[in-house]
Parts: sequence; structure tokens; C-alpha cells
Amino acid sequence: MGTAAIDFTVGSRRLLSVPRQLSTWVFSLEDVLAGALPAVPPSGRDGVRVLSAPTARLAEITARYPGFIAGGRQDYRRHYIDMSLSFDDYMAQFSGKTRSTLRRKARKLMDEAGGYTVTEHRTPAEIEAFLAAALPLSARTYQARLLDAGLPESPEARRAMLEAAEADRMRAFLLHASGQPVAYLSLPLAGQTLVYAFLGYDPNWARLSVGTVLQMDALERLFAEERYRWFDFTEGDGAHKEMFGTHAAACSSLVLLEPTLANRTLLGARAGFDASVLGAKALAERSGALGRIRALLRA
Repeated sequence: MGTAAIDFTVGSRRLLSVPRQLSTWVFSLEDVLAGALPAVPPSGRDGVRVLSAPTARLAEITARYPGFIAGGRQDYRRHYIDMSLSFDDYMAQFSGKTRSTLRRKARKLMDEAGGYTVTEHRTPAEIEAFLAAALPLSARTYQARLLDAGLPESPEARRAMLEAAEADRMRAFLLHASGQPVAYLSLPLAGQTLVYAFLGYDPNWARLSVGTVLQMDALERLFAEERYRWFDFTEGDGAHKEMFGTHAAACSSLVLLEPTLANRTLLGARAGFDASVLGAKALAERSGALGRIRALLRA
């Protein structure tokens, strides 16, 4: 059991976070594709957080906690890559225009930065070096500043990464330009699946698409290993995941809370807030202001 938060967010900016003591029921990509339900965890003091569950089985999932109230639900396509393909076959699934765009991004970074390099990190010593470079970079990313979703800095998280590296179940990458790391990618291995745990980049380099360039370079190396079955982009949708994924599964995340007055009030407030945000987003789309608002929220 751990502390989790019920977040009130607008785009990529978190406005309010209300802590709750929740256990977590996580569905791996292999669970979703096999149609399997992992072991049902006991409830935390306030309830359960369900992550990346198959949407079609939500009724069955919520029935495992009778009387609990559901809220904070997010439905999305869980994108993933079929890595049984060769890298050439994978690239062939992109349109000619997309392949040209990816090459152009790499050339533009090469030209404007005077070159770039990508380093791969997999042994414990290499992961230590990765963390030494990536943690300060992570602190500058919008994921860390606005969403508390940067690379974790706790001793427990570091130990978990080093133990995974010791078992050859960790892959991490850094993109360096102008003599400094400007983007990072962290990928633990779960079963036969590479898990898209953390991608971040220096906001000053965002216009040169360093995250996209790093993703493409890392994928080419990973396909060459011929070791993995899937690359899981995990919960949440997004243009980056959609572009690189070859398939998608309908998944949902939500919380199931004990039916106390405080929890009912919290989930009611969250539902009202989300409805207001959706209404404002629809209005911004109609007025053509959505792009400008997103940029302001990230600033």
C-alpha cells in the first residue's frame, strides 16, 4: 500500500492533488493481450488504484471490490510495438512522409547542434552514470515540474534500477548534443516487454525534437537485439505514442474508493472539474485557441 493522489489537472498542469492511501492493481501489457486478470490486491485504507486495465473487463474488475465507488476514470488507447518484426519491417509501416520527417528531424539536430551522440546504458555501472546525467536533466523537464513524473530520485527507485541492470533487465539511453545530455529514455524489462517508463528532454531543446530522435535511435538498437516481444507505451494516449506504436489496446485507469462521505465528495468534485475542463476544451477548439492555451499551460 502507498500514498497516491487524486489529481485535478488541466492539460499538462496539475492544479490540485489530494492524497489517498491506496493499493495498486496494475495490468501489464502481457496481461491485457492474454486476457488475464492479475492477482487482486487487498484494498488500501482508502481503496484501490487500477492502472491500464482492459476497458472491456471493467465491470468484472470493479465487482471485485463490492460497495466501492469508482471515479477518476480515464479511457485511452494503450499503444505498443510488435517487436517480432525486423527494424526494416517496422519502418515500412510508416508512411513515406513520416519516414522523411523522422530523417529530417535527425538531420536538423545534427546540423544545428554540430552533431549528436546517443549512449546506451545497461550494466549497474552504466545505470549509475545514466542517473548522474539524467536526474539533473529530469528536474528541468515539464514532466517533473508540472506532473511529478520525472525520473524518481528515491534510494528505493535507484536500487530497483540497479537490481534490474544486474539481471540484464534494464535499458536506458541518453542523447548528448553540444557536450551535454539533452534527452533521456528509461526502459525496464518485464517478461518479454520493454516498458516505456520515462522519457524526458531539456525544454530548451524541444524545438529540435530531441525526444523523437532519441526514441528512433533507441528502437533501432533494441530491434537489433532480437530479444523482445513487445514495447509497451503504458497508460495514456499521445501523439508520440500513436506515431511509434504498431498496435493499440483499449484500456482504462480509475480509482475505487471506500464509500465514505469524504471520498464521495472528492470524486464528485473531480467529476465536475473534469466536465468543466472538457467543456472549456471544446470551446477552445471551436475558437481555434486550443494550441495557444496548451503552450501557455506548459510555459
